Amino acid sequence: MKRIFPLMLLAASLSACGMQPLYSSGTQGAVATTLGDVTVAPIQGRAGWLVKNALDDKLDALGNGNQRFRLQVVLDDKITGFGLLANDQVTRERRTLRARYQLVEVATGETVLDATAASDAGIDIVSSEYATIAAENRALENLSLEIADQIVTRLSLFAREVSAAQ
Repeated sequence: MKRIFPLMLLAASLSACGMQPLYSSGTQGAVATTLGDVTVAPIQGRAGWLVKNALDDKLDALGNGNQRFRLQVVLDDKITGFGLLANDQVTRERRTLRARYQLVEVATGETVLDATAASDAGIDIVSSEYATIAAENRALENLSLEIADQIVTRLSLFAREVSAAQ
């Protein structure tokens, strides 16, 4: 009995943690409805094309035809070399992708959310230039997906806050 009581107490405390599902009510819920109302403005560059496609994939699945919000994204993509050999040859790179995004209400032109997202990846420099370029491109693809996930998560939290305030 002495061993069971702490387990029962732990189980009872976990059920009262106050967490709520973000996407409650499925596609008819407040979060999904708000995300479906977001259109993504064109984003500059190859990284922008990748991020826009990832965002469109995530948001268009919930699309309901309304265009209440416009998402504007500005990206900063940098590759920095480090890990020098004795002959000053770079052996490793870090690719960093940062996004500043604003959610604008189309009807009023008011910015209702202004936030940032960032991710980075390490890349080994090898003797094959082709392999290094392929690694840099793959890192950009992965970073673009990560940035899109961060943006959609923040938009979801924003939508839940707005629906709770109403």
